[in-house]
Amino acid sequence: MNPRDTKLRAAATRLRAALLLAAAGALLPAAAGAQEFPQHPVRMVLPYPAGGPTDLLARVVAVKMGESLGQGVVVDNKPGASGMIGAEAVARAAPDGYTLLANASLHVINPSIQPRMRYDAFKDFVPVTQLADVPLVLVVNNASPVKTVQDLIAYARREGGALNFGSAGNASAQHLAGESFKLAARVPMQHVPYKGSAPALTDLMGGQIQLMFDSMPSAMPFIKSGKLRAVAVTTPRRSSALPDIPTVAESGLPGFDISTWYGLWAPRGTPPAVVEKLASHAAAALKRPDVRQQYADMGAEPVGSSPADFARYNAAEGRKWADIVRRSGAKADQ
Repeated sequence: MNPRDTKLRAAATRLRAALLLAAAGALLPAAAGAQEFPQHPVRMVLPYPAGGPTDLLARVVAVKMGESLGQGVVVDNKPGASGMIGAEAVARAAPDGYTLLANASLHVINPSIQPRMRYDAFKDFVPVTQLADVPLVLVVNNASPVKTVQDLIAYARREGGALNFGSAGNASAQHLAGESFKLAARVPMQHVPYKGSAPALTDLMGGQIQLMFDSMPSAMPFIKSGKLRAVAVTTPRRSSALPDIPTVAESGLPGFDISTWYGLWAPRGTPPAVVEKLASHAAAALKRPDVRQQYADMGAEPVGSSPADFARYNAAEGRKWADIVRRSGAKADQ
């Protein structure tokens, strides 16, 4: 080999080595960033008032995630517009893992019913993990004459549309459960949307509304205290938290099946390694015996799915709720 060829080969070897070092150097900050995350507290935005089911379920996990991450997870309630104010704040946040959305299944319902959303519930977020799956429970004021589903049907027909049912917001699972009940039972009722479950339950206990299909975490304390009466649960099987309460399906409306669920999302563009780390810490929190007991006391079943599994679940649930909205004719507030 002549000296010229030797020099060319040596130069090529040095060039390849330099390129490999540059590529490795480019990867180091991202890898190090994921490994070192978090460096300061994480903000968990809840798009409902304090005291509702999303608030109750998310706060339990936020505390435990903060302990395991070594940085606090601070809950920030931003209620309003059927959860869209808080969700939009997260969609516009920096995609660095320091801002999370804790929301109910309303997150994937809104696209089917809200005509003027300023974000895309699917494209502007990265699913992190599903926190819980929760039956809804039909509740009435303890002074109400309604004790069974059949009592409610007869009462609604007798009142001719004068009954008001509350919900955590227009197009929420609670709202659509009420609309589905109206269709299945062929009864007239008026929907009254609130900014979360807590104010709706307050009015239910005060007699301003007559019934509500609510999530168990927010309704259970009032059921246990005797301020509200549980009439039926909305899932095909009875809830282990209320084993003596029948299902709507077994109370004369076969096939009735409505539930809600809760999860965590991050802004689109959040690094996959950071998303995985957040998901693993949330899942670890949900496996703790004390957390599982707190969820059970609220009638919730902890999940802790992977980001990939939760993304698939988001898509499937979006299709399901879109069909319910279409069949019920539910409309967003104008």
